[in-house]
Amino acid sequence: MNVKKLSAVAAVVTALGLVLTAPAVAAPGTVSGDGGNRIGVVKATGEAFVKEGGLSASWVKENDNVKQIALAGNRIGVLTGGGIAYVKEGGLSATWVRVSDNVKQLALAGNRIGVLKDNGEAYVKEGGLSATWVLESSRVKDLELAGNRIGVVKGNGEAYVKEGGLSATWVHESSNVIDIDLAGNRIGVVQGDGQAHVKEGGLSATWVHEADNIIQIELSKKRIGVLQDNGQAFVKEGGLSANWVLESDNVIQIALSGNRIGVLKGNGQAFVKEGGLSATWVLESGDVTELAFS
Repeated sequence: MNVKKLSAVAAVVTALGLVLTAPAVAAPGTVSGDGGNRIGVVKATGEAFVKEGGLSASWVKENDNVKQIALAGNRIGVLTGGGIAYVKEGGLSATWVRVSDNVKQLALAGNRIGVLKDNGEAYVKEGGLSATWVLESSRVKDLELAGNRIGVVKGNGEAYVKEGGLSATWVHESSNVIDIDLAGNRIGVVQGDGQAHVKEGGLSATWVHEADNIIQIELSKKRIGVLQDNGQAFVKEGGLSANWVLESDNVIQIALSGNRIGVLKGNGQAFVKEGGLSATWVLESGDVTELAFS
């Protein structure tokens, strides 16, 4: 998810005649997970909640004045309205650790934490919550983490990914990019003209055109999810050329994790399904501005 995408979402909401309980003002960041059993939401009030386990598990309040939430494994991260990033590790009631200030995006993956600063500098740390930051790139507008891969979209729309250590070499992936997502050995991008492409394998693998009129792409394991500018959310499972399944209408955000699919509707209701692509939706919460999975 990125700032340009959020503007597109606002246009979708207006075009569809939807009424949000609050504007979708969450900071850009990864919302999909890698098969975990945690679900996080940010409410219109700025309160952040997380649940763990089944879809009907109880919510635990995590923090106030939150504009972004990020989940990965047993870590939870929040970004406050004042640009302060906190991360906790362990149970839902673990203690918060302040990891950085002047932040506009927070990203988590495994034992890595990434922050995108207000000045466009992207930093990543690996290991414990108090590990040392490594400057990854400058003039960045979107930062993504997955496994041992790091992806950035520069202010000029150029997308780069590196694989391996924090000091690995960047590989140029695509131009005119407004959204990038990583999962396993897959990379997905949405370009400024609304075309979505995904590649699988090495960083220099060949791109496969997936869909048009797209404003968000999300990847998790063997699933690909896209949100069209008309508010329709589609998911496919399997190879890059698998068939799309229409999941929901009037959607402003989609999230994936393992066999879970989540959608945030224009009226602020968040729904999640678990199992096959045609599983039944479960209403998780109302008054939501951001939905995230671990």
